[in-house]
Amino acid sequence: MNKIKYILFFLFFLLLNLNVNANSIKIIVKVDNEIITNIDIKNEKKYLLFLNPKLDQLNKSQINEIAKNSLITEIIKKKEVNKIYDTSKMRGFLESIEQRYLKNKNINNKSDFIKILKERDLQYDNIKNKLHVEALWNQLIYSKFSNNIRINEDEMRKNILIQYKNEKKKYEYNLSEILFTENVSESFDETLKKIEKSIINIGFENTANIFSISGTSKNGGLIGWVNELQISEKLKKFIIQLKKGEISNPIKIDGGYLIIKLNNKKEFEQEINIEDEVKELIAKETNRQLNTYSVIFYKKLKKNTKINEQ
Repeated sequence: MNKIKYILFFLFFLLLNLNVNANSIKIIVKVDNEIITNIDIKNEKKYLLFLNPKLDQLNKSQINEIAKNSLITEIIKKKEVNKIYDTSKMRGFLESIEQRYLKNKNINNKSDFIKILKERDLQYDNIKNKLHVEALWNQLIYSKFSNNIRINEDEMRKNILIQYKNEKKKYEYNLSEILFTENVSESFDETLKKIEKSIINIGFENTANIFSISGTSKNGGLIGWVNELQISEKLKKFIIQLKKGEISNPIKIDGGYLIIKLNNKKEFEQEINIEDEVKELIAKETNRQLNTYSVIFYKKLKKNTKINEQ
């Protein structure tokens, strides 16, 4: 009799535990044959807050929406890169990506990074996988579209020389960006009004997280410090008119519209190596054009992906 009671007691708690788990884990979105749960979104929110702490200023539903869209994007990109690359044969490349990330974040080593992540309740392997997906996606975009890049190196060199000779004082600018395109379902003016209203209500960084299609969006649109010789004349005309903290009007560029925020500005006097500046400008222009192709290719993939919200 006692044995039967024990079995019934065990089964009761087993069913209770299963019921609790069923209530705590919910499917939010299905992306083809993959699911995104409320737990996935919770973890993604912690990751995005690590990248941009100002997201904490948003309400819960806004952060959830950003996290959900971020995970959808990651799944679509991951499915595509997995068709092309065998990561088991790319250990050296992927390790170099991790090392570059640590260097960019001014983190001494992997151990220090793991410690930082633990303090924020984040798992190193999860962050590592995100870095790998993004790196392989960028590699894929380069392999598919690098032959389409059009850059006039001689014209760049000529413009840099003119700027360098004509200006006594030279500046570096700390910039952030929001890159957006016209929406099929609404006019340019309607999209712009939404962005401008969002900037007023929740700030530039959080608006970049929501509206920007640039790779900088997860970092609140932050580009960082840029030497003025590495900025195209078209963009420079807008930037030099800005005061610290000011935001530009939309600038029409290939692939969309760009809104620039001037975070800071400082003068520099060191000697400039023109060829190094040309190389840097070529790299930035290459990345800009590849980003345009990346957005177009991603939109095509997303259009052909079955996304069901529960």
